[in-house]
Amino acid sequence: MSIAERVSWALVALGLVGCAPESAEAEQHLGYEVIPGSFVPGKGPDGNSVFLDAPEGLILVDTGRHPAHRDKLLGYAKAKGKPIAAIINTHWHLDHTTGNAEIMAAYPEAEVHASRAIDGALTGFLRESRARSEAYIQSSKASAEEVAEIRRGHATIDKPDVLRPTVPVTSSGERSIAGRTLQLNLAPYAVTEGDVWIYDAVTGLLIAGDLVVGLVPFMDTACPEGWRKALDAITATPFTTLVPGHGAAMDRERFLAWRGAYNALLDCAASEASREDCVAVWQRDAAPFIPAEDKERAAEMAGYYFDTRLRSPPEERGRYCAPA
Repeated sequence: MSIAERVSWALVALGLVGCAPESAEAEQHLGYEVIPGSFVPGKGPDGNSVFLDAPEGLILVDTGRHPAHRDKLLGYAKAKGKPIAAIINTHWHLDHTTGNAEIMAAYPEAEVHASRAIDGALTGFLRESRARSEAYIQSSKASAEEVAEIRRGHATIDKPDVLRPTVPVTSSGERSIAGRTLQLNLAPYAVTEGDVWIYDAVTGLLIAGDLVVGLVPFMDTACPEGWRKALDAITATPFTTLVPGHGAAMDRERFLAWRGAYNALLDCAASEASREDCVAVWQRDAAPFIPAEDKERAAEMAGYYFDTRLRSPPEERGRYCAPA
């Protein structure tokens, strides 16, 4: 179980995220709706999900982790009276992909657009994480709810075809999905070995996945410098609204503030500054994104990633900067 998952047991729920097109015509043809994820105390996170209307049905970006989140997704599709024609997974982390199985069962014709990074994760991080979480269950320290959640994750790992793309994203480019044209961008060696972020030029919407996470960048499987390059590419994109992997939607100004905090953290880690000073840099620069009640937990997570990723030995620091 990753530190992001373990720390998240105690995080408060984040606010709703929602965006709407400006006109009824836009809503009919090019609308989008964000189904917010959550960090609920005692539970692992659900990432944000985004529905995009398309001529041939709905496009669903990320499917969350928990049954309650899945039910919101299926309920939205039912209320719209449109099938889910395609799933786009921004990355393979289970809080963004566990719902794939049930969505695909309900809509078996749905395409899955994602990178192929899941293959390396299955033989590396996910296998190791599965072993750690199994040991946690066997320790008798896990609550019944935690056990159920962990077993749900294990079931997903054990049937990985629901995580694999049917339409792989192997490079950045424009593509038509369910009749809607989107720019799918592949960021190599960032949050994972291959992250997909989406830009819709018509609405100015950018869906970033965990390339942007308000509280703290989740670096469990990250290549920090590759992540920095991905943020540079996002900065060069003329979006008006950005939906992060977790937390509230951002305009360009808020995104640039978050990117500045991320860069400052990396720069601090590369300097002679102490661990405590670099954690304080993150808390200072990312303060607008950290709820007051979560300052201590954000510091704990930033310190953990400082130790295990940013100031770890060179071989560990570069572990996720090359093919798994």
